[in-house]
Amino acid sequence: MSYKLFYAPGAASMAVHWMLIELDVPFETVLVDIDSSAPRDPEYLRLNPTGRVPTLVIDGVAYGESVAQIMMLAERHPGSGLLPDAGSPGRDEWLQLTIYIANTLMPAMRDWLYAAKDGDPDGAHAVKALAERRIRSVWDDFEKRLSGDGDYLLGDRFGTVDMLAVMLMRWSRHMECAATGRPVLRRYIDRVMTRPSYIELNIREGLSGWPL
Repeated sequence: MSYKLFYAPGAASMAVHWMLIELDVPFETVLVDIDSSAPRDPEYLRLNPTGRVPTLVIDGVAYGESVAQIMMLAERHPGSGLLPDAGSPGRDEWLQLTIYIANTLMPAMRDWLYAAKDGDPDGAHAVKALAERRIRSVWDDFEKRLSGDGDYLLGDRFGTVDMLAVMLMRWSRHMECAATGRPVLRRYIDRVMTRPSYIELNIREGLSGWPL
């Protein structure tokens, strides 16, 4: 099985890149300049017509959508321990939480980050305020989950939802509702950041300075 990840440092590709490192499987990476004002490379647009990252090529077939890619990798490597076993009650909770992150947290993050670019700049403040309220509600939910017996969002086992969550918590670092402003979430972030795979990810992507 071959993997090629088209990525940009700190972008939505971050969780997929992290998972590939965590899985300890061979993979290739291709850096995509998402900040450039120049048109996207036509070759890349053939792989992903949106021009966004990530794109994950699995055995020659290109796939978009970071959450879908995480789920594909999890299904292809069931022995990784990164998701609950099929048929277990934990698997249903994993699926529910994954979709919750994809449908609730990620759109709110995008609304905050691109309010002026994607919509009417005059209404950007209102859009960002609503996005922050939605993000805070997710942090509330995460705090409840982390106030139980386990160290991670699904209990005592680190997994794919933690990679997605921490990536998005990092995105919140410049918001008034930054995840690091909540002690429970800050302890969770600090715990996850000690993982060798996370340290390796930051080295590979040239990321630093979070959390302060």
